[in-house]
Amino acid sequence: VENTADEFALYVVHESGERTKLKDSEYPLISRILHGPCEKIARIFLMEKDLGEEITYDVAQYIKFEMPVLDSFVEKLKEEEEREINKLTTKYSALRSMIHQQLEDLTETEDTI
Repeated sequence: VENTADEFALYVVHESGERTKLKDSEYPLISRILHGPCEKIARIFLMEKDLGEEITYDVAQYIKFEMPVLDSFVEKLKEEEEREINKLTTKYSALRSMIHQQLEDLTETEDTI
C-alpha cells in the first residue's frame, strides 16, 4: 500500500445515496448495528477522503432523478424566478413613481410659499 491511512476514511452510504463520514469518535461496528442488519439500507465503505465528500439526504434524492426530470425542475425554477423578478420590478416601479410624485408635490408646495 503506497498511501497513508490519513488519506482514507470510513463512510456510511445509505440506500438513497446519502453519504456521511464516520467521525473519529464513532465506532464502525456500533454504527452498523444502529443502522440495522439490512445492507440495502446502509453500508460502510472505506473511501479516499478527497473523493468521499458528504452528500446530504436532500441532495441524494435529486441524484436518483433522470436528466429530463431535472431539466423540468430547472425550467420550473427559472419560471418562478422570472415571476419574482417581474413582481419586484413592478413593485419598485410603483414606489419610484410615488416618490417622484411626492417630490413634485414638495417642489410645487415650496414654490407657492
